[in-house]
Amino acid sequence: MSSNTTTPAPGAPWPGDWLRGVLEIAVLRCLADSDESYGYALSVALEERGFGQVKGGTLYPLLSRLDDAGHVTTQWRPGDGGPGRKYYTITERGTAYLLDATAQWCAFADTMTTLLRPSDGNSPRTP
Repeated sequence: MSSNTTTPAPGAPWPGDWLRGVLEIAVLRCLADSDESYGYALSVALEERGFGQVKGGTLYPLLSRLDDAGHVTTQWRPGDGGPGRKYYTITERGTAYLLDATAQWCAFADTMTTLLRPSDGNSPRTP
């Protein structure tokens, strides 16, 4: 293994560099699958879908960028006996972006799969 190899953090199934590349569309997908959601619920949904634990320090800045881009709307609501929550809803613009990004990601994943599979069907040689 080279010294540049990234290993997943404990509890995370994937290297952080990989997750940063797809987390935006993963969050939008989770929002598209529900009417609305709030940060902690999105974190749980991502973990249930195999992303591992996504910390608030990663998720909330991403949600803010999605809001700034017009891909989500936000609404503060008072909590039931606790602090209020900020709810997020995907917009039409966010849905269009998600559809385009999904098509691009699937094409990229197919390209990588083709590249990584040797043409003779054998396992890749290791150095």
